[in-house]
Amino acid sequence: MSCPALLIAGTHSGCGKTTLTLGVMAALARRGVTVQPFKCGPDFIDPSLHRMVTGRISRNLDVRMCGADFVRRTFHRNGAGCDCAVVEGVMGLFDGGEGSSAHLAKTLDLPVLLVIDVRSAAESVAAVAHGFATLDPELRLAGIICNRVGSDRHREMIAEAIKAHCDLPIIGFLPRNETVSIPSRHLGLHMGEEHPLHGEGLAQLISLIESHLDLDLLLAIAGQRQEVAAEPEAPVVERGTLVRIGVARDAAFCFYYEDNLDLLRQAGAELVFFSPLRDAELPPALQGLYLGGGYPELYASALSANSDLRAQIHDFAQAGRPVYGECGGFMYLCRSIIDQAGVCFPMVGLYPFAARMQPRLRSLGYRRPLVERDCLLAARGALLHGHEFHYSTIEDQEAFPTAYRLDDGRCEGFLHKNTLAGYLHLHWGRTPQAPARFVAACRSSS
Repeated sequence: MSCPALLIAGTHSGCGKTTLTLGVMAALARRGVTVQPFKCGPDFIDPSLHRMVTGRISRNLDVRMCGADFVRRTFHRNGAGCDCAVVEGVMGLFDGGEGSSAHLAKTLDLPVLLVIDVRSAAESVAAVAHGFATLDPELRLAGIICNRVGSDRHREMIAEAIKAHCDLPIIGFLPRNETVSIPSRHLGLHMGEEHPLHGEGLAQLISLIESHLDLDLLLAIAGQRQEVAAEPEAPVVERGTLVRIGVARDAAFCFYYEDNLDLLRQAGAELVFFSPLRDAELPPALQGLYLGGGYPELYASALSANSDLRAQIHDFAQAGRPVYGECGGFMYLCRSIIDQAGVCFPMVGLYPFAARMQPRLRSLGYRRPLVERDCLLAARGALLHGHEFHYSTIEDQEAFPTAYRLDDGRCEGFLHKNTLAGYLHLHWGRTPQAPARFVAACRSSS
């Protein structure tokens, strides 16, 4: 891939990296630049925001979860033909080891722009910039963006200090402006499909970027990236007859890795999208179901009220048809969801568990489940890769059969007939045989 590309990183979470990245993407798009967005790490929400402002599907680039070879292939395949690829980092630049923004930047030879929140600091910003620039000599830190500047004098003090101590260009100084921030909730920011920045808010953000950032310099830095040889594409999984897999996709079920959907298609799946919130019945002639994660707890009343569809999904799974559920999809397959007020909403009832919402995060982190029992995605002994992030806990799960064992000893991947479901969000970049096995199971169950 030889098109211009860069990575926008932050000194820490909460420095304004996401809002600034969205502004850069949107401002470049308004110039007529074809921007291909990417996200470092396992996050589902930021890619939806990228799509909102660019009109293009954003892909996750996660070396830790997917491996360097898959990341290079994804970057090359999806970035080819665009005018500029913009990658949003994760947490602080060096946070996360193999999954960090710094590691990704070195893997793809990306120049890095560092966002520094300069509130409550002035000359000390130069020490921060100098430290980030010199910590890893193999990393190409190419510029600084100062966010939340308080005044002209504040800007001058920072600029003078950085010039005296760092050989780094300053791409711009963004003033404090809380009116363009994106609202958040318990799993993170609002999804792009909800248009948290729209109309006047997005226009204001673009105006701020255009007025306070040197976009010509930014594009020049992106153009300095050296061409990286493309990784050979992985062998295509042998396809049989096309199978129809229903994919739940709406405001309640919106967490899917786009590469997973592509891998299902490559394995011979026709994906048929439907809404558990709105549709009264399943699409016709389905041979399998995929229920992704999202926010079923926010829509529990509407999901529960759609009893006809819940019954159809229950009967589909009870008949032994393949069903795969992740996190929110798993909660939907349980007996009920109980909100923090104690209100109980009946769900599909395939699993005899209650998913109870908690006030604090219950689990977060990368997971490598070891398959201990043959299941829909893998045979015993296989190692899968994914991420876990949820606020609910499962009640009444004792002695229920499971497919996986996690690194910490927990059992996961709950089994019922030909259904596999649990809290893990798996990415199949390292294991394309998993979606192929899923498709084959759907084909053989017809």
